[in-house]
Amino acid sequence: MIHAAIYQNKRKECTGFQLSGHAGYAKQGQDIVCAAASVLVINTINAIERFTNDTFSFSSEEESGIISCQFKKAPSQETQLLLKTMILGLSDMADDENYVEYIDLTFEEV
Repeated sequence: MIHAAIYQNKRKECTGFQLSGHAGYAKQGQDIVCAAASVLVINTINAIERFTNDTFSFSSEEESGIISCQFKKAPSQETQLLLKTMILGLSDMADDENYVEYIDLTFEEV
């Protein structure tokens, strides 16, 4: 199962996130749930890096399926919009009856 944790401040703004694990929907290389989650997250990170001036720390480990991103200061409105888009995609996956057992989404106040 993919565990996605979204870190938020008191104003419910995303300040970072971490995904860990593998969906287990299908064998490696054919797992559409892992692929979808990866595309959402990696595209969001790439877009923030390319289209905003926000700085963040990023780490990943393919074997354990960890992708982690933490912002050094409060993200801009542009970054918040990109993060909300990523969260929308992950939420839709976690709420879909076909994929609910493969992805778990939590929100944590930091």
